[in-house]
Amino acid sequence: MFNSSTITVPPVVAIPRHVAIIMDGNGRWAKSRFLPRVAGHRRGLEAVRAVTRACVTQGVRYLTLFAFSSENWRRPKDEVSFLMDLFVIALEQEVAKLHENRIRLKVVGDLSSFEPRLNRLIAEAETLTAANDQLTLTIAANYGGRWDILQAVNRMAGDLTQPPGGYREAHLSPHLAMNYAPEPDLFIRTGGEQRISNFLLWQLAYTEFYFTDELWPDFDAQSLNRAIDSYRNRERRFGRTSEQLAGEPVPADPLRESGGDSS
Repeated sequence: MFNSSTITVPPVVAIPRHVAIIMDGNGRWAKSRFLPRVAGHRRGLEAVRAVTRACVTQGVRYLTLFAFSSENWRRPKDEVSFLMDLFVIALEQEVAKLHENRIRLKVVGDLSSFEPRLNRLIAEAETLTAANDQLTLTIAANYGGRWDILQAVNRMAGDLTQPPGGYREAHLSPHLAMNYAPEPDLFIRTGGEQRISNFLLWQLAYTEFYFTDELWPDFDAQSLNRAIDSYRNRERRFGRTSEQLAGEPVPADPLRESGGDSS
């Protein structure tokens, strides 16, 4: 269980432990090439592979990808159907590779709306990869930040009689969908939009934001490097002053210390 950044100051490191990404721009990528929108989603899956590999290389320990929001059901039915089929195909084809590379897969969101076959594949993938420790790859599917907070409140209220003085963060946090991960250090959104679109509303309290015009299918290892370089140049104060931080040691870069190249 990880502490909240509003309760304790988390460690500040050169490589973010947790990167969260809204993968935006698949449809526009396809449209600019006179292709159907679904071609952009198919190409976006290749970007997922590339960024996952890059996170392992960089030393990122948690990667969370916003694959399908609770509002995405409003999209055209044929596109939603294709996305569900693509999810099934990805699980069938990619999970063995994830397991081979010691990557743990987690899927968070309201999975009750998915077909039984998809839920079975998710459960099997999570069970197979549960002990892996190289990287935790989380796919947020039919997920919304408000849904996450509401379901956590309902579970907390069902499990715990309100204590004297009321509920506190420590009572709620264990019930959040991503209670197994630290809060994101770096949030990335591709595609040029500058909003969080109901993603990880609770968890992004002190996350550093990085927005890029690059469309998701074009986002690769070098793109991730640029985002991490931007993150390195941020002053992460967590409510403190710059003067308080002046005497703190500069965080070590584990890749540079080991002779690796993180550029």
